Amino acid sequence: MASQMVEIRWHARGGQGAKTAAMFLAEAVLSKGKFGQGFPEYGPERRGAPMRGFTRISETPIRRHCMIERPGIVIILDPSLMDSSAAGVTAGTDKDTVFLVNTTESLDATRKKLGVKGATVHTVDATGIALDSIGRPIPNMPMIGALLAVDDMMTIDELKAELVDKLGTKFSQVIIDGNLAAVERANKELVSA
Repeated sequence: MASQMVEIRWHARGGQGAKTAAMFLAEAVLSKGKFGQGFPEYGPERRGAPMRGFTRISETPIRRHCMIERPGIVIILDPSLMDSSAAGVTAGTDKDTVFLVNTTESLDATRKKLGVKGATVHTVDATGIALDSIGRPIPNMPMIGALLAVDDMMTIDELKAELVDKLGTKFSQVIIDGNLAAVERANKELVSA
């Protein structure tokens, strides 16, 4: 990653962990000497309602404290949001935007649903990986693992160390091991054109 700021917009439904992922990633890069900012934006606060999260990562202090209007990376945790123009998953994007989508559909089908020309699209079955590794359909950590296959903001080993550090006081070793396996697997199973 160059010295420019990376701006990531997360699209999900309440309960899928986008808020946690946006904030966790921002905190995780601090250990690398980078600056991070992560925060959510809610509509109706209920499980299953569309919501957005935002993450900024930079080599220099971040002075901006607003929503991300022109994201460099868009991460979609719930593929059904691509079918809703109200979700705004493509708002403010262009041919340089990178899309990372949690889906079992093909790259071509995903690209068609997004309707973006020239943008880079990657897919991964993060929900399936989460179910296999953690036993719950929460795709947030697998999506961070997949993100690191797209952007070098930190290595997968650095991410795993941060996961152990952050989850170690809150969760059992089984949950920690499941998350570690999920990020590793998603990082390797990312589908790119």
